[in-house]
Amino acid sequence: MRAVTRSTAKAPEALSGADSPAAKELQKLTAWFAAPDGSPPAFAVYKADSVKQQLDALFHGKCAYCESFFASTAPVDVEHYRPKGAVSEDASHPGYWWLAMDWDNLLPSCIDCNRKRKQVTPRLSAKLLTLRDDRQGFNQGGLLLSGKKDSFPILGQRAMSAAQGFADEYPLLLDPCRDNPDEHLKFHIDRSNLIGLVLPRPHTGTDLPPGAAAGTAREGNLEEALAAGLSLKGSVSIHVYGLNRLGLVQERTRLLRQLEFLEMLALEVGAMADELLLDPTALPPKVVDAARRLYFLQDQILGQMKRMARPEAPYSAMVRAWIEDFKVRLQA
Repeated sequence: MRAVTRSTAKAPEALSGADSPAAKELQKLTAWFAAPDGSPPAFAVYKADSVKQQLDALFHGKCAYCESFFASTAPVDVEHYRPKGAVSEDASHPGYWWLAMDWDNLLPSCIDCNRKRKQVTPRLSAKLLTLRDDRQGFNQGGLLLSGKKDSFPILGQRAMSAAQGFADEYPLLLDPCRDNPDEHLKFHIDRSNLIGLVLPRPHTGTDLPPGAAAGTAREGNLEEALAAGLSLKGSVSIHVYGLNRLGLVQERTRLLRQLEFLEMLALEVGAMADELLLDPTALPPKVVDAARRLYFLQDQILGQMKRMARPEAPYSAMVRAWIEDFKVRLQA
């Protein structure tokens, strides 16, 4: 997951203005919830082409949660961060219907992050930080139900209407337009055991609302994260979005292997050039030229690694983490 600044894209036409389709849909919904009669009006505006186009541009055709490209495999799900028609953690909640057409509440999602599906997922250690000691990973994993759908776990008091606001809600799911995912998630960068896992970061929890750290009903993985001093948002988001599902981890692992190869190649080419130029004054011009070409090749390889970390590239947050680790190893 990568932080995204929503203000870099204008609100879609369908959602803008007092006479927009979004404003008219909100009026209908407001009237119905004030005096329910029959079936509620349908949610439709969020599916508008202008919404999909702006989300595609803002997120470079990638899922907001896992950074996978969705265009080549399946149509995008326009996802509601706060679910529009129901909340799976609270059967009495009608859903955040007043946000169904709110630009700030809409995100692009791949099918696997958004829809409830059983996914092969590895078992992590008791502290949620590494694979189990048997190193079998997915062989010792199991089918876990993941996918956001209507899920929106919080700590604190849930808003039941637009009049309440969200000051008393502490969302336990990351939104890349509201949160900095780097503060809550990290990638498993271990060159001796390449596997594309995402893990919760250590976290002080000082930003929790008053009373949220105690006396609130929580599921096991949340209790575990709290006891271990890990990010609650990171831990819950990994579970709900299914960020360690088998297919996703396999794709990230393939990318890690590419990075490993490019790093090895860059270092080897640079070392060859260094050896050729130990004493450039005593070398024929052709040898000096060959060394310079090797340095140029090294620059191209390093440039390719940097391009893989650009916002428009898949899994760019993980690539950026690899590059930062690479810099540390170079300095050492």
